Amino acid sequence: MATEKIGIYRRWLEKAPEIDGFLIPKELWPAKRRHNWAVRWFGTTGKRYSKNFRTKNLAEQYARKLQEDVNLGTHDRPAKILLNNFIDEHETLMQGQVAPATLVEQMHKLKLFEKFIGRDIQLARITPRHAEAFVANRLKSTLSVATVNKDIRTLQSVFNLAIEPRGYMKAGQNPFAKIKKRKKSPKAIRYVSIGEYHTLMESVGQLWWQAFISVAYCCGLRREEILNLIWKDVDFENQQVHVTPKDNDKYTIEWEPKDHECRMVPMPDETTQFLVDLQSQSPAGFAYAFISPERFTHIKQRIKAGNWDSSCETLNNMARNFTKLRKKAGISKCTIHDLRRSAITNWAQHLPIQVVQQFAGHSSITTTRRYYLTVKSENIVSASEVMNKMLQEAKSGLTQK
Repeated sequence: MATEKIGIYRRWLEKAPEIDGFLIPKELWPAKRRHNWAVRWFGTTGKRYSKNFRTKNLAEQYARKLQEDVNLGTHDRPAKILLNNFIDEHETLMQGQVAPATLVEQMHKLKLFEKFIGRDIQLARITPRHAEAFVANRLKSTLSVATVNKDIRTLQSVFNLAIEPRGYMKAGQNPFAKIKKRKKSPKAIRYVSIGEYHTLMESVGQLWWQAFISVAYCCGLRREEILNLIWKDVDFENQQVHVTPKDNDKYTIEWEPKDHECRMVPMPDETTQFLVDLQSQSPAGFAYAFISPERFTHIKQRIKAGNWDSSCETLNNMARNFTKLRKKAGISKCTIHDLRRSAITNWAQHLPIQVVQQFAGHSSITTTRRYYLTVKSENIVSASEVMNKMLQEAKSGLTQK
């Protein structure tokens, strides 16, 4: 256990002086014998620690701060571990704590950092200068600013774990904590208009794609959220669709929503009807709305063989097939995710921001706020009409004078 009281002691730097061959009395030692001051304490493992100071005042100041750390349980010195050992340990400890794809991303960034800085450096000796050099090196390559910013975010979170709960670094010692993300111009949101949506739906013709696109555009679900929908998630009576996690059992494949957020989103009549029609074609007793029984069986076989994780494609070639449909409809470049973004933009025109955040499944309201700032084509036309009207009124007033 840790001591509840920090000790302050004199530390003698020389032998006791002598007078006429006799040691001077002990009461004279503080004045006649050179010394400094030591703060001593025991860690939670029973190991004794000591730190020396030139004056008693400095020792007392340190002891007061140390006592606060003792009370908080954060007074132990960091355990020593090499970067490569920390990386191996991190991979083991985070199994099941984060999504597999997240762990893959963390390990990738750690390996990049290890390759740059060296594998045998002590974790506690990694400084912000190392982090800055790593970021500068990454920026020298052809990487996008967004990728480098993701490096910074990921390594910040991993090194936070090195501080708490693992105790390999002191509080405030995260080398990436104060590394600023590089500025980049945000990409404009590609808004798919209602007219483009209807044109796309008329051109598609396939019920599966009509239902998929309708859920994406009208309910704002992400691609994997749609693909992992089961019929129990669809409330036809109340016209709602629910985003929920799935277990790996006889009927479903293990899956977690982004940020582990479960939510409910309302469905319009058109989307509800598409799903009714799709369910009528679904095999009796089969759980999934958008995954076929054949694909389900294939995924289950891969899970059993141990070669399936969240980084695998639930359905192959989704982006490529959507591009073919879009081009056939004559719609300018957009992605499946742009359908979701357009749904959020439409909600933002009419609903409070906290409601839109909940429907969209955003963990941060800052993300949602972007959709309130999106400028649609009709906004540009309206602004032009307002300016034309103002100029005409001003010109008319001058003529009357």
